[in-house]
Amino acid sequence: MSKQFDMELFLTGVLTGSHATRQRHLRQAKIIQAEITERWQRETPWSWQRKHVIWFLEHCLNKHSRATRYYYLLTVQLLAHRLGKSWVFIAE
Repeated sequence: MSKQFDMELFLTGVLTGSHATRQRHLRQAKIIQAEITERWQRETPWSWQRKHVIWFLEHCLNKHSRATRYYYLLTVQLLAHRLGKSWVFIAE
């Protein structure tokens, strides 16, 4: 039995802003993690590739508002920063 990945602990060092902002980033990061895990069986951000994140942004958010997609993009950038990746994503 494996222990579930703790997204809050993972993002603790890079989360800034108000309590509401930090909670939004955590909630969205957990949603991103759940979708990527379900589709690609990649449970931790350490195992993600850029293509997994692009898939999430393109396929899971395609029916959401522009503002929602923007807020998820901010969360993705935070995840990339935490991973030490130089991934660049462009908001549409």
